[in-house]
Amino acid sequence: MTFPGPVSGTCTTCPYCGTGCGVVLTQTGSGGMAVTGDPDHPANFGRLCSKGSALGETLGHEERLMTPRVNGAESDWDSALNLVADRFRRAIADHGSDSVAFYVSGQLLTEDYYVANKLMKGFMGSANIDTNSRLCMASTVAGQRRAFGTDTVPGTYEDLDEADLIVLVGSNLAWCHPVLHQRVLAAQAARGTRLVVVDPRRTASCDAADLHLPIAPGGDVALFNHLLAHLAKVDALDQDFLARVNGFQETMARAQADDPAATGLSDDALQAFCALWTGHEKVVTIFSQGVNQSSAGADKVNAILNCHLATGRIGKPGCGPFSVTGQPNAMGGREVGGLANMLACHLELENPDHRSAVRDFWQAPSMPERSGLKAVDMFRAVGEGQIKALWIIHTNPAVTLPDADRVRDAIAGCDFVVVSDITDRTDTCRLADVVLPATAWGEKDGTVTNSDRIISRQRAVLPAPGESRPDWAILAEVGRRMGWVAQFDYESPAEIFREYAALSGVAGGFGRDFDISGWSDLDDQGYAGLKPTRWPVTGARSGGRFFADGQFYHADGKARMVPVTWRAPVARTGRRYPFRLNTGRIRDQWHTMTRTGLSARLSAHLAEPFVEIHPEDAAHLSIGPADLVWLRSPEGQGILRARITDSVRRGDVFAPMHWTGETAPSARIDALVAAVTDPVSGQPESKASVVSLARLNAAWYGFAISAAGIRPDCNYWALARTEAGYRAELAGLDTVEDWESYARRLFNLPDAEIQIIEDPSRGMARVALRAGERLLAALFIASEPVAVMRDYVATLPGTTAPEALSGMTPADRPDPGPMVCSCFGVGVNTILAAIEDGGLVSVDEVGAALQAGTNCGSCRPEITGLLSRVTLHEAAE
Repeated sequence: MTFPGPVSGTCTTCPYCGTGCGVVLTQTGSGGMAVTGDPDHPANFGRLCSKGSALGETLGHEERLMTPRVNGAESDWDSALNLVADRFRRAIADHGSDSVAFYVSGQLLTEDYYVANKLMKGFMGSANIDTNSRLCMASTVAGQRRAFGTDTVPGTYEDLDEADLIVLVGSNLAWCHPVLHQRVLAAQAARGTRLVVVDPRRTASCDAADLHLPIAPGGDVALFNHLLAHLAKVDALDQDFLARVNGFQETMARAQADDPAATGLSDDALQAFCALWTGHEKVVTIFSQGVNQSSAGADKVNAILNCHLATGRIGKPGCGPFSVTGQPNAMGGREVGGLANMLACHLELENPDHRSAVRDFWQAPSMPERSGLKAVDMFRAVGEGQIKALWIIHTNPAVTLPDADRVRDAIAGCDFVVVSDITDRTDTCRLADVVLPATAWGEKDGTVTNSDRIISRQRAVLPAPGESRPDWAILAEVGRRMGWVAQFDYESPAEIFREYAALSGVAGGFGRDFDISGWSDLDDQGYAGLKPTRWPVTGARSGGRFFADGQFYHADGKARMVPVTWRAPVARTGRRYPFRLNTGRIRDQWHTMTRTGLSARLSAHLAEPFVEIHPEDAAHLSIGPADLVWLRSPEGQGILRARITDSVRRGDVFAPMHWTGETAPSARIDALVAAVTDPVSGQPESKASVVSLARLNAAWYGFAISAAGIRPDCNYWALARTEAGYRAELAGLDTVEDWESYARRLFNLPDAEIQIIEDPSRGMARVALRAGERLLAALFIASEPVAVMRDYVATLPGTTAPEALSGMTPADRPDPGPMVCSCFGVGVNTILAAIEDGGLVSVDEVGAALQAGTNCGSCRPEITGLLSRVTLHEAAE
């Protein structure tokens, strides 16, 4: 664990996932920033994951956007904001309110979100504001609203400490929410909590599981319908609680009629799962993108909720369904109404009394009476020319939305596009007419809400670089320039927060769950010192769980069980596209790497994009372990490195979603994903598209290292940071005749001294470029995937490295090997050597010897695998 001493720095909140970890920032004597976990924050109690631990490495200004840009040229704020206000005003006047749209982000602070939502819905007069949170948790919102009458998270993180059984559904918690996973493992150790993982893949989360259910893609509804029918069969229902629930009979009839064969699981596996669920009173079901990102996502959520409602296992210590969110303020965005189908403070857009109350509170000219365009529909409308002015804030839809090539083209063809971001080096920023420099984490001041309803402060500790401004200030200034001066005359985030808290009191007057009106008179000093607090915050109630008392938010005060039936993913495999594509995250990267990609340490774990393929599928297609693979779908195509593993089912493949046109253009995986959405939630089906696979027969393969930037121009390239500069994987379909000229262009070193080794008959070339004895860059070319010691070679730029072109470590220098533990920089060879030389037999012993696995713990499954490898090798001998 990362525990500081007495907290003497600035307490803030991590900007990555929805766990909402507390962070302490302390200025170092060298001008840097030390990052440690906040031991007093209830989300993490001092623990940080590899990404959070590396935050101090991402605070530089090298890639920051410092000034407004208009049509690619530097501009001033006055001109840029006047242009934005004028173009939105003209679009509304000429084409109506629904001709404009905002696409915002879970990166926004609550105060930013609040101003954006108020400006679009209250004053521009459209509900066309949606958020990239639509891509990660909209199905949970829809399912919870159907079941509970509002989007309420019933439980708390403390339930993980008290559960007898935890079920992970569609969640690789060990990699995507490592701090929470460590909490689960602590409960296992302390009280014997059982763990079930429901996932088509065998992930790192399965390492400590009592049962892994490798469910067929899309089979979750069938699984939980089977469980519900079993609960009735063994008389495990809570009849008293069911008196507070509507829809039981029809829901049970549907569940009993569903076919468990759709799960793809054996009868024994199904029986084991049901026995664990019925045999443990305290059950927490944690679910995430594997549930949400589906054309049946809302139904999957309700299938889970149905089981908890039927047994009364909700809102009690150690019990309940629990959605874990992927962004630091996805929850805050839901609370302020940042989705196109919601009003602020969990009020309902379709309710005229709610609309009237919000309009009066804001003193707004009008309010939209119907939902706006959800994310996928919004960009479809952009492509069709219906949206004339579009403002994108802190998100990269040209990469992350399904059918991403079409989205990219739609943005490029839109009449007027504004992007607010901290860098202009994104696929989306390159398409904008106006780019506005916003402040980043460490410079921003406001609040965020995590997955269990804890509102925490993000605090500014660094000055805003260049001319960058807070998002709330940019939005408010546009509101004023469009004529709504009094309504957007904010001077601080504290002022916005007080207004937001007061509006939540209006919602509380309607009997809604979200009410923080106890903070409506919070002064600036109180806001500055605000401690992490779970909502609601009223005179009558603070924090706690919901629904154990059977009181819900439908008009009759009861919950609703929703009848659901399994249905297959929309895209069907067949002769042309025989594989099912699953997409997701990896351990040390986040979203499209605009922050994590700045850290050499984080980039060292998995440095290039890959596709996981089952060994039998790979053998059938003659794909080897280091081959490049050409993926094609009805929507697009991509090239990724083969990673052959039995962690995926036959017929399934998995690829991560982090790489972009800036880091690996052929690996923009959402270009292959179909724009199919859940009919209720509007969330895309990002984990069930169909693809074909073929080995890429490249004319040449390359590996490059450089102290400065690399400018690849070939069919496949993937760029990553290193401590010494950059590394890149390369491949091309066309023959290169002159490797010296190619290397000079690649590294932009026309006058460097050169050392070259070539063997054209073998398709081999190795080029080193130097300034005197100092190595500037090197290029390794082969007719097959290049065999060099990459992790060692990547350390050489800037050194003398006379042996660089050998691609091997000198005999007197150990090679640490590929990164395993990013928190402490421990490589695979270092761990193997310690196991073999020290006779280490457990993960804890490895941790004691090397520190590996002792911080966030997300590398512990890999260490377990290395221990097993050594054990198997010794047994074979």
